[in-house]
Formats: sequence, structure tokens, C-alpha cells
Amino acid sequence: MSRSIRLGAGAGFAGDRIDPAAQLARFAALDYLVFEVLGERTIAAANARRLAGTGEGYDPLLRRRLEATLPACRSNGTTIITNGGAADPRAAGTLAVGVARGQGLAGTRVGVVTGDDVLEAVHHVDPLLWETGHPLSAETDELVSANAYLGAAPVIEALAEGADVVIAGRLADPALYLGPLAHEFGWDLTGEPALLGQGTVVGHLLECAGQLTGGYFADPVTKPVPGLERLGFPFADVAADGTAMLAKLPGSGGLIDTRTVTEQLLYEVGDPSAYITPDVVADFSSVSLEQAGEDRVEVRGGSGSIRPDELKVTLGFRGGWLGEGQISYAGPRARQRGEHAARIVRTRLEEIHGLDPRGILIELIGTGAAFRGLAPAQDPIEVRLRVAARVADRRSAEAVGWEVESLYTNGPAAGGGARRHIEEVLAIRSCTLPRALVRPNVTIEEA
Repeated sequence: MSRSIRLGAGAGFAGDRIDPAAQLARFAALDYLVFEVLGERTIAAANARRLAGTGEGYDPLLRRRLEATLPACRSNGTTIITNGGAADPRAAGTLAVGVARGQGLAGTRVGVVTGDDVLEAVHHVDPLLWETGHPLSAETDELVSANAYLGAAPVIEALAEGADVVIAGRLADPALYLGPLAHEFGWDLTGEPALLGQGTVVGHLLECAGQLTGGYFADPVTKPVPGLERLGFPFADVAADGTAMLAKLPGSGGLIDTRTVTEQLLYEVGDPSAYITPDVVADFSSVSLEQAGEDRVEVRGGSGSIRPDELKVTLGFRGGWLGEGQISYAGPRARQRGEHAARIVRTRLEEIHGLDPRGILIELIGTGAAFRGLAPAQDPIEVRLRVAARVADRRSAEAVGWEVESLYTNGPAAGGGARRHIEEVLAIRSCTLPRALVRPNVTIEEA
């Protein structure tokens, strides 16, 4: 390869491990370290925390991720990029500045990307919702959040202004990687769809971190992967034509081969020839993979067509409350006792607490519940009863776990390990907005 840029995957979801990212920051000689931590559910949860005042609207692990990696990144000239700002990028930027100051890293420049909050715009446009086919105005639940999927442009802007850390909210996953590539190589976001498509391939492969190095791939019998206890996260050396070499740190756990890469390439992809992102409609259908050595795979051949005129938006509606309770039964007739307990709880929730039976979900984990009736039920030596219900108010949600926990002394026999949980629900819907109505903004703060 000629000149290349090295991108490292520091996280693939909100609850991801931190030690593999710290290893990359210290030893991988990265140009960029990327933390991809947002899904539709995680940004909904962040909005719920922000609205309820019960926690930060950004990635709960953001401080720990930065504390573990920022000193090494600043020492090694590595720029951090993340969508960990979630529902509150400004507060996340303030946190990053504080971490830098606390670690003596004066002069660290933090680029904060905003503009994905499009609540006012969707009210004005009244778009059709994908899930219902009806306009937003027909919804009876209260709309409380609307976040558009931003593309690579604000990342490029932040990098051009010298940001050492870039923190965004709802930035599309591949754009976290496409942004630095386009910045470094001068790719045109409106006129070079083939390059943008190949860059999106790279971003899509790296965005789930340990999935690429065998985490999601691994099966002890059919697809063994060594060293999952110390699974290493991947990095890619990417050339100006978008060709990439995928690898991981020597001695780290996991595996990179054409099989792990193929599985990740197709992960969450409906039509491989038309993978729609804010920057390009990427075409994965001509991608070629070549094993170039141990834990090294070369990727080339991605392409694409001109980006869409509209951007996807995730909408959050106040959807009531979720109440949950769990309890275990073990030993002879465990399943029968679990079924009896389920009947007791259902009856009491309906007749004593007045819950709508249509909103109650009951599972006997361990009997084939995950298959939803598509596989024969099992008769195990232990089961765990899970009862969940979506209800209108907190009091009704509390009743669910309360009734499950009360089985301890109210039968059937030998229930144990009861747990209960409640949370306010943000129901998720999707729509699109014209690109012109979504206006990203970049500000720079300095430690």
C-alpha cells in the first residue's frame, strides 16, 4: 500500500468493553480511535434519562472510555471520534474537556457536533411514519425526541478545525470512519460515490468492533475462536483508493479471517447492493476479501451511488411504563411450578390490578421461550419465570415485579432469586426528513 490511515475500533455498542480500546490506544499506532456506541434503543434510553433528569443524556461510559484512552491518544497523535454524545453532545463535550484538564492535557481541542435534534422540523413537516404509514400528527402518544442520522460532513469540519476529540450525537455508524478518511484523502462527499462506498464498507466492517474479530462469529463446535477472554478489537489500514487491510494487535484474542469479515459485511444489511447511509447508497455486492496473512484480510471493491435526498430520523414517543419481574424454579417439576406461578401472576395482574391482558408478556426461560413456539418446549431441571407488562402508569408497572416477588411465600414451592425492575418507555418510530432541514453544527472547546 501507499500512504494509509489507520483507524481503530474502540467500541461497537454502548456496553462494550474498554480494555481492548485502551490496548489499541497504547500499542496500535492509530491515527484515529472510534467509539461507536449508539443504537436506536440506546439513543432512546439517553433521551429518557435526559427528560426524566435521572442521568446523563450521553454515553454512561464516556468518562471511563476517555480516561482509559485519552492520555495515550494525545501522546501518540491519535484523534478520538465518537457518537457518545447521544442525546446531549454539548454536555458530553464539557465532560471531555474536564477529563482532559484533569489529566493534565491542556490544549486538547474537543469538537462537538450538534444539529441531529430535529424535533421542531418533524412537527413542521408532519412526515409519514414507516411503521404505520400514517402522518406524525395521527399519533396519540407524545413525541419527545427526534434525532436525524448525520453523515460525515461535520466530522470532516471538526477535524479541519484541529479537533483532537470529536463528539457527536446521532451520527450514522459508518460515518464515524468515513469522516476521517474523507478528511485525510480529500474525498468529495457529493461527487465521488465509489470512494465513499468503499469507505462505508470499511466503516461498516469496523463499527461493531469485536464482532469483526470473532466475537459474534464464535461457536465452540462449528466456529472456534481462540482467546475470547482477551478479545482484541480490530483496526484497518486504509489507502487513498479505499482499499483496506484489516488486522488486530499481535497476541490479542480473537480471529480475523475471510469468514469473520464476511459475516460482519452482511450484518444488518438488507440489500447488499443498496446499503443506504447519509453519505452514499453503498454497494457491497462486488466487495472482494483476500486472506493476506494470519489475522490479516484485505478488502477492496466497494462502490456506491449518489447519497439520498432525505435522512432517516428516529422518533421517540412517551410510551408508558415497563414493569418486569423474574423468579427461578429448580428441581423436580420445575416447569410445572413455573407455569403455575405464571397463571397466578397473570390472574392477579388482571383481576386485582386491572392490567390489560394484551399488554402482559410471560416467558418460561429455559423451556424454549426464545423460539416463540417454533421449537418443541423443553422440560428442564430449572426454569426462570419472566413477567413483563407495558402499562400506562408507574403504579401499574410496580405491580408486575411486586406480584412476582410475592411468590416467595405465596406459592408455588421453592421459588428463588426474584428480581424486579421498572422503567419509563420511549416507543421508537422512524421517518425521513429532507436533507436541507437538517443543519449540523460544529463548535470547538479547548481544555
